[in-house]
Amino acid sequence: MPAAQLVYQMKLWLCDIEPIIWRRLEVPAEIALPKMHNLIQTTMGWEDYHLHQCRVGDQLYEVPDPESLDDQVQSLDERRVKLNTIVREIGTELSYLYDFGDGWEHVLRLEEIRPTAPRVQYPRCVDGARSGPPEDVGGPFGYEAYLEALVDPDHEQHEEFARAVRSGKV
Repeated sequence: MPAAQLVYQMKLWLCDIEPIIWRRLEVPAEIALPKMHNLIQTTMGWEDYHLHQCRVGDQLYEVPDPESLDDQVQSLDERRVKLNTIVREIGTELSYLYDFGDGWEHVLRLEEIRPTAPRVQYPRCVDGARSGPPEDVGGPFGYEAYLEALVDPDHEQHEEFARAVRSGKV
């Protein structure tokens, strides 16, 4: 069957967070990596403020940075890569790192390959659990501290974080 008629069902989860934050995505097999990046941003509630990169095995994919001084990193331009060229078998995992400072590492695992369904719009998120963390909260450990402050009215940052949540800034 032509790749244009195939759908990848993928499970996405955020590493180092308990309980797990996850999503189940259905994407065209031929989705380009930048579109996959946009889908992850949307489904996790990220604002796309930061750099990102993908990795499958030892190969790194990212938007080239002409100002990068790191000649040791051998990456490919993600804008020229379709998912089905780097993820071909069920069980294959793709690592997605967002915000190098906070270090939000995600894993996407290919769960199933099947034909597209009639009258279904892809890509789409079909399942998941828990809201994604807010931007710039300090990575997994900062997020844990953020949640602790939200539930503890005596915490010194409780009111600040609660006000941000009420205002919709988080």
